[in-house]
Amino acid sequence: MVVDTVREEQAIRQLTERLVENFGGTYSAEYIEGVVGAARRRFEGHPVRQFVPILVERYVRRELEPVGDAASAAAGPGTGKARRAIPKHKADSGDRGLPVVLRETWSTNKRFVSGAVAAVVAALVVVTVVAVVLAVRQPGGGPVTAAPAAPLTVVHGVVGSEKMSFFQDSKVVEALARNGFEVEVDSAGSRQIATSVDLAKYDFAFPSSEQAAERIQRQRNVNAKYIPFSSPMAIATFTPIADLLAKAGVVRPGPVPTFDMAPYLRMVGNNTRWDDLGDNAAYSVRKNVLISTTDPRSSNSAAMYLAIAGYVANNNTIVQGTSAEEDILPTVARLFVGQGYTQSSSEGPFDSYLATGMGPTPLVWIYEAQFVDAAVRGLIKPDMTLLYPSPTILSRHTLVPFGERGDRIGRLLSTDPDLQRLAAEHGFRTSDAAQFGKVTSDHKIPVANDLIDVITTPTYDTLERLLDGVTKSYN
Repeated sequence: MVVDTVREEQAIRQLTERLVENFGGTYSAEYIEGVVGAARRRFEGHPVRQFVPILVERYVRRELEPVGDAASAAAGPGTGKARRAIPKHKADSGDRGLPVVLRETWSTNKRFVSGAVAAVVAALVVVTVVAVVLAVRQPGGGPVTAAPAAPLTVVHGVVGSEKMSFFQDSKVVEALARNGFEVEVDSAGSRQIATSVDLAKYDFAFPSSEQAAERIQRQRNVNAKYIPFSSPMAIATFTPIADLLAKAGVVRPGPVPTFDMAPYLRMVGNNTRWDDLGDNAAYSVRKNVLISTTDPRSSNSAAMYLAIAGYVANNNTIVQGTSAEEDILPTVARLFVGQGYTQSSSEGPFDSYLATGMGPTPLVWIYEAQFVDAAVRGLIKPDMTLLYPSPTILSRHTLVPFGERGDRIGRLLSTDPDLQRLAAEHGFRTSDAAQFGKVTSDHKIPVANDLIDVITTPTYDTLERLLDGVTKSYN
């Protein structure tokens, strides 16, 4: 504090000498010193002393310099107004010859009470402090610069494509930044993440299921995992298709319609085509009744479809054992091979559903979150309908960290209230059911609030063997 006071006194003396040198031809030295003193007293008690000489000099120069052409022009044409210069012989050490705005200050305990002066000084403080913070050099000292904002820690992750809109949301980006992170993500199918993506360059992997996460944990020898949110599997379709399948006994109508997997598997086994369905004026086309999915060799959503179909084909029992696997494989393989080309991640077929209508994609296997997210963004048209397969599976989106940075992201996504709320806005179910309920209620999205007909997946090894069998069926 003593050092600051000494520096301030030195700076005031230097600026006074500088002002006397600059304006000595117009004003007396006493007058200039009086203006400096009055201006300086305005800042008595100011907590940032190093700024005071600069503010004082700014203010005094405004008082001493004549008004330029711009000010004269502003006063009106022909007025020729300029600040009156006070000759030396009319100035003394008292208040005579001081500008009017300072004379009052000089005579009343030398404090500024003029509203006009206060406004000018306040404006100068704001402008000057900004400039000074950027670059100020004090006598005998180095430049004072604004302390830079702490840089964000950049974290790299690979995520299932259905979560890209979440990570690209500006509100999510801001919430992560408030916690000191910038998260850069690449997308891939969840089974791709677990089988073929080079994970060495990432801080975390975030597939859409515990099964894919388990494989990653085995490969990377990682014990930690986080499940910030989940989403049941669902079917996106159109009202005419749902009505048609209701007549065929596949769809059970209701506030939240369900899709019965057992009669559907029989249709597939019989190679039923859409134009085989009776009373069909809505979609009479010569192609097989099949749900469009992703590629089971790369995508978790297709693996979940396989798990449900396998359960139903196995007399509503979780598949386990070589015999059961071999028995159901021909049935479940037809669900995929008959589709022809399939995309590698769940984003692809759902985007086609939104863009092209029911012509190419009358039934699309999706995560419930994708439909809710699209509805929140206003992308769902009136004839688009959400169905829940019976039974369904809850896909638990599981983050596997590969170090401290990935671990902190996993904890944040699982516990931060803002990020949990934003996850619900993107259609995911979090630990707080009320968040998801509010989103669907506010946007009038008909969803199943209570999931009852939910099964568990087969073991990791069983599912992998079924997927390998389906892969061979493609050949």
